[in-house]
Amino acid sequence: MGRGMGDDGLNDDPVTRRSPALCRFFGAVMARRMRRDFHAVRLARPGWPALPADRPVIVCLNHPSWWDPALLIVMGTTRYHDRPGYGPIEAAMLRRYRFMARIGLFGVEPGRAGSAAFLRHGRRILADPRSMLWITAEGAFTDPRRRPVRLRPGIAHLVRRAPEALVVPLAVEYPFWDESTPEALVRFGEPVAASAFAGQPVPGIASSLERRLEATMDALALDAQSRDPARFLTLIDGTAGVGGVYDLWRRARAWVGGQRFTPTHGDTPDKEEVARR
Repeated sequence: MGRGMGDDGLNDDPVTRRSPALCRFFGAVMARRMRRDFHAVRLARPGWPALPADRPVIVCLNHPSWWDPALLIVMGTTRYHDRPGYGPIEAAMLRRYRFMARIGLFGVEPGRAGSAAFLRHGRRILADPRSMLWITAEGAFTDPRRRPVRLRPGIAHLVRRAPEALVVPLAVEYPFWDESTPEALVRFGEPVAASAFAGQPVPGIASSLERRLEATMDALALDAQSRDPARFLTLIDGTAGVGGVYDLWRRARAWVGGQRFTPTHGDTPDKEEVARR
């Protein structure tokens, strides 16, 4: 087997396999998909974290849904389009959908060999100070209300080995509010330098990362429960209205009253379109 070649005979270096053009294409496709299937994509205030351009970033997030990769590629190819984005995925899934390697995903097998590959790929990616590594660190679909938050140990090992990186917690959830389609809600926590964990044992680093992510998830839960769009920046406006007979009745009532029909049931929030960022 040649250097950098995986068991399938393909180059397994995520940096050389990633295609910026395909990333932009799939980011646009997923943005359209989320616009169709969600009422809105919203970022909790105060909004985007300040990330210095000369340091790589590890984004540590919870994993509530199948939608997480779509959401991340939209965020990564719009707001952070100048930063090459990557993320781990189950190796079996990558073998099934090989094109995913072209959009920055790299396969991780279960067990010790997979853990070693995760660290090797992570260090390779973070050698570029522009890079962002997005990690759904719970490792499996997990309800966003489950406490305590528990992360796979790999991320703590990586943080210990990448003191040059910034670590940013990111909370994600997909609640239903007043419409027939759900909201996609995200909140960033405060970035912390990986060097702040220097000298700590891996279990201690893991516990600190879990506490930081859990606090960010708790803050987002309060935002979500408020059902108040004003607490968020609206990144994507999606599908509004309940549909069916109910919206037909509302449309007819607006016509009789000489009013314009608006399918949205809540107040219209401030907008910060992803495409303009």
